[in-house]
Order: sequence, then C-alpha cells, then structure tokens
Amino acid sequence: MVDDVLARIETTADRWRHCAGCRRWWPRRALAPRWTCPGCAAPFRMSAVDRIGFLVDAGTFQEHEAALTPGDPLDFRDRIPYPLRHARTRERTGLREAALLGTAAIAGRRVVLVVFDFDFLGGSMGVVVGEKVARGAEIALHERVPLLTVSASGGGRMQEGAFALVQGAKTAAAIGALREAGVPYLSVLTDPVIGGVQVSFASAGDVVLAEEGTRAGFAGRRVIEQTTGRTLPADFQTAAFLLRHGHVDLVVPRHELPGCLGRLVAYATRAAAREPTGGTGAPASLARPVEAVDPWDAVLAVRAAHRPRLAHYLDTVFTDVLELHGDRLRADDPTIFTGLARLAGDPVVVIGHNRVTDGSRPRNGGMALPAGYRKATRAMTLAERWSIPVVTLVDTPGAHPDAEADNQSAAIAETMLTAARLATPVLCAVIGEGGSGGALALAIGDRLLMQQNATFSVISPEGCAAILFSDSAKAPEAARALHLRATDLHRHGLIDEVVDEPPGGAHTAPALAGELLAAALRRHLAELRGQSGPALVTRRSRRLRALGRAWCRHGDVATDAGRATDATGRNGVHSG
Repeated sequence: MVDDVLARIETTADRWRHCAGCRRWWPRRALAPRWTCPGCAAPFRMSAVDRIGFLVDAGTFQEHEAALTPGDPLDFRDRIPYPLRHARTRERTGLREAALLGTAAIAGRRVVLVVFDFDFLGGSMGVVVGEKVARGAEIALHERVPLLTVSASGGGRMQEGAFALVQGAKTAAAIGALREAGVPYLSVLTDPVIGGVQVSFASAGDVVLAEEGTRAGFAGRRVIEQTTGRTLPADFQTAAFLLRHGHVDLVVPRHELPGCLGRLVAYATRAAAREPTGGTGAPASLARPVEAVDPWDAVLAVRAAHRPRLAHYLDTVFTDVLELHGDRLRADDPTIFTGLARLAGDPVVVIGHNRVTDGSRPRNGGMALPAGYRKATRAMTLAERWSIPVVTLVDTPGAHPDAEADNQSAAIAETMLTAARLATPVLCAVIGEGGSGGALALAIGDRLLMQQNATFSVISPEGCAAILFSDSAKAPEAARALHLRATDLHRHGLIDEVVDEPPGGAHTAPALAGELLAAALRRHLAELRGQSGPALVTRRSRRLRALGRAWCRHGDVATDAGRATDATGRNGVHSG
C-alpha cells in the first residue's frame, strides 16, 4: 500500500526539494531513505510514506482505515470551500488524509503505528485523524502490542471547528485506556508538533522521543510573542530546549531513529525473546575478611573519589543501557539516572544516584533536586506499565537541601509512595553513601542490599554530632553510635543481604566488585520474578510494616509483632 501511495506521489510535480541550509535544489529520489541534504546533511521534512519506509521492516506495513475521508460539518469556506481544499490536497500529496494508520514490524516485532504528514493541511487533526489515532490505540489494546505515533502537526484543523477540537479529548481517552491496561505507547515528535496534537497524545507517551531538529510545544512562537509581548529565547521549543526542561526522554538524530525505536520496541514487547539468563562466572560471594574497619573510616572510604560509582556499574552489571531523561514538568536532573537496561539478558528499569560530575552536567555531589525524584517516580511507573522489574542503586549524602521552592519534600514523598505500591519487582542496592530521605526514596522495595563497605543512615555523622553533641568535630563518635555499616544493619534486620566487595574495598578490583553485585542482583530478581503484582505489593507492604516493630514496647516489654516469621521462616523484616 505504501508503494501505491509512493507511485501516486511520483506522478505529481513534487519531484524536487529545496534545502534551507545550503539553498540547493535536489531531486526527490536523491534524498531517500534518510531525507537529509546530500550537500550539507540538513534534514528535510519527510512524508508519512517515506517515514514509514524508513522506520519499519521492509514489506511489513499494512494500512488500516485507508478509505476514511471527512465530511464538511460546518459548511466551511475561507478562500475556497473546505471540500475543494481537501480534494486538491489529496491530489497533490497522493494521500487521503494527514495521517496513515497501520500495523508493521520494527526489528521483527509487531507494532501499530500512526504517522502524520505535515504536507497534508499542515498535519492538522480533524475527525479522520482523531479517528485513526483512537482506532490505532484500540488495535494496540486488542492485540496487546505497542502503539507508535510519529507526529508532525500544526494542531487542530480549523475547517472542522469544535469537531476538530474534541478529537483531543477522544485521543487522550484512547491513550488513557492503553496506559491503564499497561500497553506500551511510544511517541516520536518530528518538526513541528504544535497545539492539539501535542497537548492530547503526542506528549503523553510512555517514552517520548524528539527527532533532532524538531520544534514542539503548546502554541507557536509567533502566537506566544504576539500574545505576551515578549521576545522568546532563540532555542525556544527546540529539541534541545525540550530535553533540558525535562519534556522528552531522548533527542535522536534521524539516522539513529530506527535503531533506537527497535531497542525500545524490544523492551516494550513483553513477549519478546530474551537472551538466555545465567551466570557470568562470577562467584556469588567471597570469604569475608574479619571486619576491623572503624565506622568513621567506613564513612570516609565510601565518600572517596576512587570508589566505583554508578557509571561503573552501568557498564559492568548491565547491558544495552538506554538512558531516559526528564520529569515531564520542568527539568532533567542529571543527578538521578533513569533508563532501560538488561541484567543477564532480562529487561529492567535502572534508577540510581549519579554523583560524579562530567564537566558539562553538574550533579551536586549526588544530592538530587525535586526534578530528579519526579523523574525516578516516572521511571517506576513506566516499569509497572511494561511489567519490567526495577533496580535502584543508591549513592547519595542526601537530597539537595536548597530546593524548597520546588517542593523537595513532596517530590521525595511521591517517589516513596510509588515504590511502596508498585506492582512489579523492586530490588534496591546501596553502593556507596545512603544518606537520609534522599537515599530512602530509592531504597524502598522488595529487597534491600548493601555493598559491604557502604553506609546507610538517618543523618550524616557530622549532622548528628552538630545536633546531639553540639560539636561537629565529634563526627567519628557519632558514626560509631549510628550503626551505619552494612554488617550493623544486617544484624539489626534492616537490610536483606551484605554484598561482598573485593578485599580492601570495591576500588581495589572494580570489575570483580561489579561481578559480585551482578550475581546478587540476579539471584534476588530470580526469586522475585513470577510473582503477581498484587502478591508483590502485599508481601512488600508486610515487609515494610514490620520494620522496627520488634523495638516497639508496652511499658518495659518488647512486643512480638516484629518478630513474626512468614511462611518461608524468614524474619518479618526480611520477607520478600
């Protein structure tokens, strides 16, 4: 069907394209398949037909609802009647409407896709386009395969008035049904996406990608400037702007888009074949040396610059890591990493504190801002929708203390509330410093592990000493009193396992430290997989409910509530 449309297009006068970059004219055939300028590599706007041919596996696209055309409910006329304008656009583009709906395969996996064509009345959404988006969501829901939309639109179709406006409600409701059912939805923004399409469904994907060079937003630049009377920044609504302000997960160069979508569809397709799981040859544990490290020395060691951090474990524990950005509200805090990855071939969502500054993206020593915790919450919700386990790696002295205006407290609270009730496995590991509520937000799950030399505490030793001893110099004494080492916490029943490190610490053999952590994560995830979402939530709730109950007293007698064992015989604080 795509070939038929392409043949119709080739019979029109649209055989040459002008490059806005180098200002040269190029024959249409010379631009395929990427539609970038042969002279300066600037991207050309792609038709829906070319876009489909570029993204999907050859010969797999099957069009649906091809015959739909709109009526003229308003008897609308500007310079010419709407039916005549529509007919002329059909003849010029070879298309019946501004979007194509169909099914296809991407990297061998079936998807439903709706692809817009800006050359058809500016990619505007009227009753037919709205119907195709809603119908695409219904097909995806029925077949339980991902929906992919590729948007390029100036907004609602003016010639259809309020009939066009309410398509936003219809498409939003259709995407909401997908979200409720846990059917993945991927949205790709291409230049431009404005108004009704952006506010109803294009910005609501589980994952939102912007093609490099895209502009997207609620209203066009000219409208905003005329309405507000102010001059907007030069990069306003550009892909870089969207990424910096947390509106999109990724900005992808056009030539990388098929490969990126292939990876995302593989994660989003629960029935996708996985690489065989199994060991890496790493030992599950080492003979632990006699513990002689003073708690204050442990604090200093875990803060040391040479200790392996998140980036090291992303490289050694996981494969096929794909970072996702943004809180979808106002920012992308690089202190919190979120992304998709594979652990021994199995898909997981990874969330972790990233405390190492790379020069261009300050990370505040691992102290996350509210946008970071909102991003973590969004990643957890994505994992639940796609039925993928969550792995968190904790390494922070605490949340950023100077973020009250952006409601740091509520951001952390929402992350905790989400983690506590998430209907998918949640496995947490402290790999460095675990400080206060900023660490706890990523330490709520079915199991909590700690590397042997990590720490986990309600407050920093310095803070404790300043408050209780009125002398921050007594931080070493406070560290000893806080029992913040992994072995202390395991003895108290507050964590589930101490993960061995190489003798002398993780920094002495970083690769081995990664293997040991990977082995522990694999083992615990294997125990958690296969449990239903409700069962996970029930057991996690029981585990969290039991924390510390053994130390609740009636008068001078400790209660037995916290000492109860579950069916496995494990102490209540350990039940997973």
